[in-house]
Amino acid sequence: MAWGGGDQLWAYSADTVPAVVAACRADGPVAVVGVDIPIGLPDRGSRLADDAARRLLGPRRSSVFETPVRAALEASDHAAAVAANRAVNGRGVSAQAYGLRHRILAVDGWVRAEVAGDRPAVYEVHPEVSFVQMAGRHLVDGKRTWAGAEHRRMLLAREGLFVGDLGEAGRRAAVDDVLDAAACAWTAARLVAGDAVSLPDPPEVFSDRLPAAIWV
Repeated sequence: MAWGGGDQLWAYSADTVPAVVAACRADGPVAVVGVDIPIGLPDRGSRLADDAARRLLGPRRSSVFETPVRAALEASDHAAAVAANRAVNGRGVSAQAYGLRHRILAVDGWVRAEVAGDRPAVYEVHPEVSFVQMAGRHLVDGKRTWAGAEHRRMLLAREGLFVGDLGEAGRRAAVDDVLDAAACAWTAARLVAGDAVSLPDPPEVFSDRLPAAIWV
């Protein structure tokens, strides 16, 4: 989803982040891309970004999973990933985190392969962290409940981001996915305006030399 402020809202649907960005750029210039995918993969231990986001979310902290180490994400199966992660930080890897490995590594490869001049600036964001920032407090209801979805729509509307008919993309996407995409677009707009902050500040850097931080 792309938001240019006010009623300038565009929805895109594609299988990969680079494909979504390419479709968006075909319609006009893109200043910033916010992705709900870890950027900056640890070599050992946990990321300060994940720890800070969980503290901010409070009772909904489980929506932020611990990013596995790079060796675990590159493992051939879940058992090997658990062993690789446990070898360097003593903890296993959740099935959810390992299940996202292809998306995580795809974004990692894209960000590292393309020099900054060939693509927009890419930042890691997290929708639930963005919604907490909008609300100024913890959220009570889950995003898949009616109350939770309505609360998040209200928060977006209060920020001037009104999500209405999205055409074909709206027919393909679940309600919570649309709200998540809108929250990411809101944070991207904050990045463009210079209002966003990073968790942690300054970002952490691992051997991949990518800034590891969740922006909000």
